[in-house]
Amino acid sequence: MSDKLTRLALAGALALILLAGCGDRGAGGAQGPGASAPPPLPVTTLTIAPKRIPVTLEAVGRAEGSREVEVRARVSGILERQLFREGDAVRAGAPMYRIERAPFEIALQRAKAALAETQARRERAAVEAARLKKLLAERAISQREYDDAAASLAQLDAALQAARAGVREAELELSYTSVEAPASGIAGRSLRSEGSLVGASRDDGLLTTIVRHDPLWVRFSLSEPEYARLRAGLGDKSRVAVRETAGAAAQPTGKLNFTGSRVDPQLGTVQLRAEFANPDSRLLPGQYLRLALEIGETDAILVPQSAVQQGDRGSFVWIVGDDDTVTPRPVKTGEWVGRDWVVREGLKAGERVAVDNLIRLRPGAKVAPKPAAEPASAS
Repeated sequence: MSDKLTRLALAGALALILLAGCGDRGAGGAQGPGASAPPPLPVTTLTIAPKRIPVTLEAVGRAEGSREVEVRARVSGILERQLFREGDAVRAGAPMYRIERAPFEIALQRAKAALAETQARRERAAVEAARLKKLLAERAISQREYDDAAASLAQLDAALQAARAGVREAELELSYTSVEAPASGIAGRSLRSEGSLVGASRDDGLLTTIVRHDPLWVRFSLSEPEYARLRAGLGDKSRVAVRETAGAAAQPTGKLNFTGSRVDPQLGTVQLRAEFANPDSRLLPGQYLRLALEIGETDAILVPQSAVQQGDRGSFVWIVGDDDTVTPRPVKTGEWVGRDWVVREGLKAGERVAVDNLIRLRPGAKVAPKPAAEPASAS
């Protein structure tokens, strides 16, 4: 009985071996020369063509208000009221502070009284001089008496002018008790609170500042070679764009409004200044900004940044050949122009570059190319 079971087990094992051998032969047949090739990988291609792009110089500058004015007290007194809100826009001539008026009103009245007294004395002296002149003509007095009267009248004429100037000075100081905005702009923080004693000195006379944000100025510098390229290009007519470090916001554009006339002997740079319209105050004084100066135009080859890959030997792109197979091509890139790389070496006009499905490409792989819907933009 045991021999029979043993023979049955051996027969079952032999049948399993035969079935496994048949399965292996069937799988090998499916992978033979008659099997179909994988379909070509669809890729979007860009046909290379030189484009006209601006030539730019890069610089870093610091923004400042086109006008930055200190608001100061011009007379000493108690600061009674603040008439503006910090951080608000103010117009030139708008009242900002009020200083106690009473002492200056009294001084004005005193000056007017002195003027009236001097004027009365002068009128009396004029009458006396006229009377003595008649007596001199009749030889009733000496020449010396008349000369003394005429000299006294001249002195009172001078005193009258001084008294009038005193009244004008008192009126002017009274007007200074109303501190007005010397220029239009954005008011800064108030440095003196109501009730403080302020003076006309440099230490305690500063009340606040006004900064004009529109237009805004940006000061920067260029090296001597860069400055030479600027002058050889568009010169003072160069367009300046702000490249903000905070993201992809719209880039304000401006123009140069100042170029230095000398080279800094220590730094070897030339100072320049650009002016930008800033109606919404998006750019603020004191802010550091990246600038791009357009100094001319040139022809260049552009490819999308996404089409440039990085390998062990540097940057490369995938070239789609006439037989629709792909080959990696090393390239040397330059600066960015909008969303594209400037390719300085490695590509020529008419070649096709793959711009998508790049991670799935392998050298010699067959692809199904389709043209890009829009060419690469130089903006």
